[in-house]
This record gives sequence, C-alpha cells and structure tokens, in this order.
Amino acid sequence: MGTAVKADAESAAATPSLEPALARRRPRPSRRGPGRRTLPYTLIAPAAIVIFGVLAYPLGMLAWISFQHYGLKELIAHQGDWVGLQNYTTLLADPLFLRVVLVSVVFTLVNVGLTLLFSTLIALLMSKVSRVIRVLLASGLIFVWATPVIVAVDIWQWMFDYEFGVVNYLLTQMRVFGSLIHHNWFENTVQGFSVITVIVVWGAIPFVAITLYAALSQVPDDVLEAAEVDGANPWQVFWGVTAPMLKPIFLIVTSLSTIWDFQVFNQIYVLLNQRPSSNFFTIAIYSYRESFGVTQYGLGAAIAVVMVLVLIAVTYFYVRQTLQTVDLAT
Repeated sequence: MGTAVKADAESAAATPSLEPALARRRPRPSRRGPGRRTLPYTLIAPAAIVIFGVLAYPLGMLAWISFQHYGLKELIAHQGDWVGLQNYTTLLADPLFLRVVLVSVVFTLVNVGLTLLFSTLIALLMSKVSRVIRVLLASGLIFVWATPVIVAVDIWQWMFDYEFGVVNYLLTQMRVFGSLIHHNWFENTVQGFSVITVIVVWGAIPFVAITLYAALSQVPDDVLEAAEVDGANPWQVFWGVTAPMLKPIFLIVTSLSTIWDFQVFNQIYVLLNQRPSSNFFTIAIYSYRESFGVTQYGLGAAIAVVMVLVLIAVTYFYVRQTLQTVDLAT
C-alpha cells in the first residue's frame, strides 16, 4: 500500500499543473491609462479646432454687434454705440418679429414633415423595385441634389410665372382649378408659401431619400420575414420593426432638415425677385432686410442671434435623443 501511495505522489508531481495556464486565460481587469482616456479627444481635436476657428470669430462679432446700435454711420466709422439689450427688447415688442418667428416655425414644420414623408415613401419604393428602376430613381435624385439652388429656383420661377408659366397652362388644360391663365400665385400668402414649400421639399428630398434607403438596406431580411410570418401586414412591419430600427437615422435627417428649412433664404429671395413683402418674411429674410435693407445692422444681428439660439436648442434636442437611442440599442 505504501508503494501505491508513493507511486501516486510521483505521478502527481510529474503531471504539469494547469493553474499557470488558467491564470493566463483568466480575464484581467481593464486598465485604461490617461492616454487611452484622452485618445478620442485627441482624434477630434484637429476638426474641432478648425470648426472653432472658422465659426468663433463671425459668431462672436455677430453677438457683439447685436448689443450695439450699428447703423450706416457706425459702419463707416467702424464703431458702434453700446446699447446693451435694447435691440432684443425692441424685437420682443415688435409684432412683426413675433409673427415672423411664428411663420418660420410653421413653415419649417410643414417642410420637414413633407420632406420626411415623401423621402420615406421614395426610399421604400427604391427597396422594392428592380435594380434598373432603382438606378434610374437614384440618378434622378442625384441630379436634383446637384442642381445649384439659384438655377433651380430660376427654373421654378419660370414654371410658376403668371404670364408664361407652364404650371398655369397645364392646370388650366386639366381643368383642376378652372382657368389659371395670368394667375399670380404670390398675390395670396398661402398660395405663395405653397409654391415655396414645393421648391424647398423638392430640393431636400434627394439627400433624405438616399440616406433612408441606405439605412433600409441594412435592416436584416430575416427580421422582416419573421414579422410577416407572425401575420403582420406591411404597415405593421414598417411601424413595428423598420421604423424603430431606423430611429437614429430619422433623428439625424430630421435635425438636418430642421436646420436647413428654418434658415431658408435663397428660395424666397430669388423667387420673389429680391423684393419679398413682409407677408413672406421668414426669420432669415427679416434679418437680411433689417441689416442691408434699412441698414440697422445691430437689430439684424440680434435677429440672427435669436435664429442661432433656436437652431442650437433644436440641434441639442435631436442630438440628445440620438444618443439616448444609441445607448438603448447597445
């Protein structure tokens, strides 16, 4: 028996221990040094410095002039008169400014809503049609996106011209609204903004539609097929499966569309022959009129500051929603 015990002991001594190997395989706690923590900030620092350098001075000067009385005399003398918050109190007491802000908000909501609606429908269509039709649709969208804004607005201006406009002619031939020969769309504010909305949405659809189609192409087919097997119709599949998965993309394109549509200027200014009436003032047009139309640069700067603050608030909201969505997904 003693011999057996001795043999077992010698065998155990000869067998290599597994503890060092297990110790090597055991996950070690992550040790992130100062370099690892600052690496993301180091990577974005060059872009942040460039953006700050490009935007800091103009925005700083804009805010500085908004606290001054800065007219044509002050512009020539390169020295404004400090008035503090007087420009802002003047704006808040101006009924025209309050109406312009309301018009700008409603105009933005309508444009963003229609852009998202038609872009989503086009993206869904592109995901269902054949490759040839998809290429044709994408090519048409890219051509629209590549058209310069001024050129596009000039074309639309001719199409809606009250004397030679092809739109008036076609609608008259179709007898949709009766005779529209020599009909001026901009005599009525609602009709005029409807035309402007058509132009803005037409120009915004390509980017949003292609972005949404790219996101749709990343939705797993097996998830959609599983929902269909469970008895969901196409409408339920979209709202129950596709839309939640594309929520971050929807937030991004909504944020960008809001920023672009809230500061629309070229479409209105060019379409109305550089002389828009107060009925067609948006906040960008109003700021331009006060600055360069009546040479009240301080007041115009204050309007521009308000516009920037509104856009910052909207952007912050959408960025926060996007980050929360990403955190929930991960």
